[in-house]
Amino acid sequence: MTLAETPFSAPHFPTLKGRVALVTGAGSGIGRAGAMAMARHGAKVVVTDLDADKAAQVVEALKSEGVSATSAGLDVTDDKAVSAEIDRTVKTYGHIDVLHSHAGYQVEGNLEQVPLEGLDLSWKLNVRSHFVAARAVVGHMRAHGGGSVIITSSNSGVQYDREMIAYATTKHAVVAMTRQMAADYAKDNIRFNSLCPGFIDTPFNAGFETQMGGREKLERYVSKTIPMGRWGTTGEMADSILFLASDMSTFMTGHALVIDGGECI
Repeated sequence: MTLAETPFSAPHFPTLKGRVALVTGAGSGIGRAGAMAMARHGAKVVVTDLDADKAAQVVEALKSEGVSATSAGLDVTDDKAVSAEIDRTVKTYGHIDVLHSHAGYQVEGNLEQVPLEGLDLSWKLNVRSHFVAARAVVGHMRAHGGGSVIITSSNSGVQYDREMIAYATTKHAVVAMTRQMAADYAKDNIRFNSLCPGFIDTPFNAGFETQMGGREKLERYVSKTIPMGRWGTTGEMADSILFLASDMSTFMTGHALVIDGGECI
């Protein structure tokens, strides 16, 4: 059991009591794990996902543990809807302390294989949507005295994957964008950091699975190529999200936090 999966008790565990957090793409995988971890550790969490039912299921899972949260369906490619949801969160709770902008998209292929619409959607989801969400939240955070913005990139944002041009390009771009925002807003006590997962065993790996020729070959790649020889878990990712969201990382901004079992070494 990871820290994120453990109910808050010991004093050295990060507390988010009194904090308000909004997470996009939180219906499954890393987004779900991070949202649940923050709620377990005291935050008032707004769980959003393109699939409203999946977001609601996260809230129900927390409810079964005696933990409360709220949910909403949210298409992060809808600029007005993103801003409205952040404004609604502030209106409901009075402020917002944490934004985990997580939703993203993966399409496999090299320069000649990726369709233009695949590149456009990659840019729209992997870069532009984070820009829009961050712009919508930064004024609220400044008014409240600061905050933490976590933007999901990938270890593909600090290295290069073979035949994943749209994914690697946009993930590098979001690391650069996050660092720029960190430099611009450090004076306002608003921290911006990129979360850079490696191979975490979630449905998001479908693109890599297709590229490598099936699940068995992907499993072989993970066991032989990653120095630690295994997949990462969503619980391990949630621990990193807790770190970035909490006061354990108050002097960290502009960082690309890579959690990939040593793959990018």
